[in-house]
Amino acid sequence: MCQVEEDYRDELESVDVPSISKKCVKCKEASAAVVIRAGDAYCRVCFKEYFIHKFRAMLGKNRLIFPGEKVLLAVSGGPSSCSMLNQVKEGLSQNAHKKLRFRPGIIYIDEGGAVGQSVEERRRTVAELQGVFRATGFLFYVVPLEQVLNLPSSVVASAPAPPEHLSSAYKAAVDRFIQSDGSSCLTPQDKGQTSLPEVHESQTQVLQQLIASAKTLTAKQDLLNTLRQHLLVHTARTEGYSKLMLGDNCTRLAVKLLTSISLGRGAQLAQDTGFSDSRYGDIISVRPMRDYSAKEIAYYNHLFNVPSVFIPSLDTKTADKASVQRLTESFVIKLQADFPSTVSTIYRTGEKLQTARLSSSTADHCDRCLLCMCALDTAVEEASALQATLISEQLSQTTSPGATRTTTPRPNRAPVEPESSAPTGQCCSSGGQEHCGRAESGGGCCSSAKGPEMTNLRSLLCYSCQLTIKDMSSVEHLPQYILSEARRRQRRSQMREEISEFLLDGVDEGV
Repeated sequence: MCQVEEDYRDELESVDVPSISKKCVKCKEASAAVVIRAGDAYCRVCFKEYFIHKFRAMLGKNRLIFPGEKVLLAVSGGPSSCSMLNQVKEGLSQNAHKKLRFRPGIIYIDEGGAVGQSVEERRRTVAELQGVFRATGFLFYVVPLEQVLNLPSSVVASAPAPPEHLSSAYKAAVDRFIQSDGSSCLTPQDKGQTSLPEVHESQTQVLQQLIASAKTLTAKQDLLNTLRQHLLVHTARTEGYSKLMLGDNCTRLAVKLLTSISLGRGAQLAQDTGFSDSRYGDIISVRPMRDYSAKEIAYYNHLFNVPSVFIPSLDTKTADKASVQRLTESFVIKLQADFPSTVSTIYRTGEKLQTARLSSSTADHCDRCLLCMCALDTAVEEASALQATLISEQLSQTTSPGATRTTTPRPNRAPVEPESSAPTGQCCSSGGQEHCGRAESGGGCCSSAKGPEMTNLRSLLCYSCQLTIKDMSSVEHLPQYILSEARRRQRRSQMREEISEFLLDGVDEGV
């Protein structure tokens, strides 16, 4: 029998911990400097070769970036995007074994106005990043997030997708590139920079009102990601770039996958977490860092002095339960600490997920979400979870006492006004007139003016973006290019309904 005083803990907990004195698993000669996983110990030289090979193999395996093509690198200043920038710089150097053949550019979106940074803090961050960008010799753009307020409606409109390239076409393009001595275009001849444009305080205030209109941190982060993506796509289009390279790593994509499922974006997982994202048609986003874990990137940046800049975000120093994104990240990171295969399992599972719908690149323009530009997932059968949710929401609105009194007239008597209605000329919101969601056309309080407009806007959104808009106090804080495109789509839908009886079945309306 087991004795109470006997202690077996030391014998049971004795495990073979990887030691730094072990030999490299690749060269079998040098001492290991990095232990990535249990049994994967690399020396400094072999780890660098392993890291570089994984980046080149990811680009070469997919063959989406053609020789001589202009690629815009989205660098946020974090470890992952700065490591991606370093890999591109190394791949374009003269002593590279297998040189990269595209023409890179850099873009940094300054989000300091959205998170409440002062002008001095924003200038200090931009100056620090400019030093990193100038060292690469590439052309770079520093774009404040306030410019999203002045974007054209074409950002959320469909663009013709480029023709699909076959493997034979890629090989032919490589041969033409080599014969034409295209190495000259890979040198940083486009060297230059763009400083931070002057941002008016009024624009910063409008942007802060837009972010503050979202009631929850979950909606704020989702809205900020959407605006950032719109600005990246617009800059790529105006500057002549056809590819957009993002720095999402494996750990970030694992968190994003679970977060997207929690937020109702299950139908868009292939676009949100895959290697390529073609929802915008002419601009294709790629994620070459998706095979790297955050641990590998941190080790590489530390060993080879890759600079990065810490920039606070909306969820900096917040609690784990502050938002769905923050809670999911905390859950995955803590689970990864006890079970090292957690991130890789989630990531590999996400690679196998595909949607039964047509991709957003082939979907009709009106069948795309107004915000995220993915294919709408709201056209489902009656016996679905979405329809059940909508029915429950309608029943909860129509069974309220105020609605019953207003919708049920009494015979031979004047209609009774609801007790909760606000007096004429007054706002029903507790914040007063300045917080009222009244439409620009005037008339009515925020409770009556905001409802129909928000309902019409939600019909143009996917389920996840509907939840984001639902958490906003007023849709009028949205940028003008989104509202104008919403009105255009509504007019188009109304015109289509009016002439529907004159259209032939199975023929595109083309109105």
